[in-house]
Amino acid sequence: MAVVFHPGLNAPAHPRVSVCIANFDGEALLPACIESVLAQQGDVAIEILVHDDCSRDGSVALLRERWPQVHVIAADKNVGFCIGNNRMVARARGEYVLLLNNDAALAPDAISRLLEMAELMGTPAILTLPQHDWDTDALVDRGCLLDPFCNPIPNVDPTRDDVAYVIGACLWCPRLAWHALGGFPEWMESIGEDLHLCGLARLRGMPVRALRESRYRHRQGATFGGNRADAGLRTSIRRRRLSERNKTRALILLTPTFLAWPLLAAHLAALAIEGLALSLLRRDATLWREVYWPALATPFCEWSVLRARRNEVQATRAITVAKWFSTVRWQLRKVAMLLRYGVPTVR
Repeated sequence: MAVVFHPGLNAPAHPRVSVCIANFDGEALLPACIESVLAQQGDVAIEILVHDDCSRDGSVALLRERWPQVHVIAADKNVGFCIGNNRMVARARGEYVLLLNNDAALAPDAISRLLEMAELMGTPAILTLPQHDWDTDALVDRGCLLDPFCNPIPNVDPTRDDVAYVIGACLWCPRLAWHALGGFPEWMESIGEDLHLCGLARLRGMPVRALRESRYRHRQGATFGGNRADAGLRTSIRRRRLSERNKTRALILLTPTFLAWPLLAAHLAALAIEGLALSLLRRDATLWREVYWPALATPFCEWSVLRARRNEVQATRAITVAKWFSTVRWQLRKVAMLLRYGVPTVR
């Protein structure tokens, strides 16, 4: 597979921060995203890298014509979010990397605030900014907590900074720490890779934190479908399939001690009930066949690989079990969402 790298013209020779933007068919989204990076305040040398995942629109031509200073990595085959971000970080030269979705835009002080916090902490940390909805500007979250089954719970507590994970739409990490963690797991393809990276960091004692200052605006779901609940839950078969499979993998790999096994058993039972109930309500077996059954089969089909990976992950654990579960809320997130928004629409 050919991957063409186009170095940016007049890009900074010694960038402090590398902003990495994964793009697929984002011609209409890129201007707001990139211009928000170029408009950053403060005297910080920033390079911009874009991985174009074999877009079918005019994204690559737009990048070359409008922003010649951007490093463009153009793939001739769609490889997904994980591989795209790993390629960019491999090319990045900054001390820090900021992963930024093409459907997101930074506030003018975002990078200076992230850099300030990184230097203040004095230890490698994964950081994010408050996420605001693109249309309403309402606060969406300041990172996420988890329920026992690795379902995300948005953190909207203005006083809570330590979180379970931050989404890849705006994820700040020291470049050397990224490499030490192994980057995004390419076997996840997309969805849940941020949960895995942050979970591994937390197990090793690396803080995962959301800032209180600044923000980024995000068109939630614009690039992958779903992820919005403003007019009822909407998602896609592909998103649900990847989400359920990868959360099951994450539960097995990241949950410390023997507690992983009763939680896995409860998780699989809940998945089976959920899948059967939704299939019956919809009078359609597509969800069961394409989403729930693959997730239920994952621990059995991948057992030897997952067990070996779990042993490797848990061997690096440097925090207590109590510390791990400090970002877990003992509630059923899916039940709460169902009661609030009703049965999800899947397309």
